[in-house]
Amino acid sequence: MEPITYAPASHLRHRKAAEVIPFLNTYIAKREQEIAEIEQMVERYEKRRLHEERTYQSMSKMRRLLTGKKPDHHLAVEYIHYVKRPMERVRALRLEVEQARAILHSSNDNVSATIAISSEMEDEMN
Repeated sequence: MEPITYAPASHLRHRKAAEVIPFLNTYIAKREQEIAEIEQMVERYEKRRLHEERTYQSMSKMRRLLTGKKPDHHLAVEYIHYVKRPMERVRALRLEVEQARAILHSSNDNVSATIAISSEMEDEMN
C-alpha cells in the first residue's frame, strides 16, 4: 500500500462544520459504493475466466486442438484491463475514504466551527 499523503496547508480550505460533515458522510458512502461496484466487476470477470478455463479443459483433446485458446499475452492484457487497473482504483478510493474519515474524526474531537478540507473535496462540494 502506498503511504497516506497529506495536502499542504496551502491546498486546504476552511469550511463550516455544519456544511462539511453531511457532505463527508455522503462522500464516504458514495466512494464505498463505487468500491463495491468495482470489486463486483472484478469478481464477475474472474468467474467468467474460471468458467472459460474449466470449459476448455473439459473438452476432448481433438476438440481443444480445433478450438484453440486465447494466447497468453491476450490473457495478460485482459487481466490488466479487468483486474489490475480497477484494483488500483479501489486502493485510491480507499485512501480517499480513509482521509475523509480522518477529517470526520478530527472534527468530532475538535469542537471548532471550521474544518480544513482539501481543494479537491471542496470542488466536489460545489
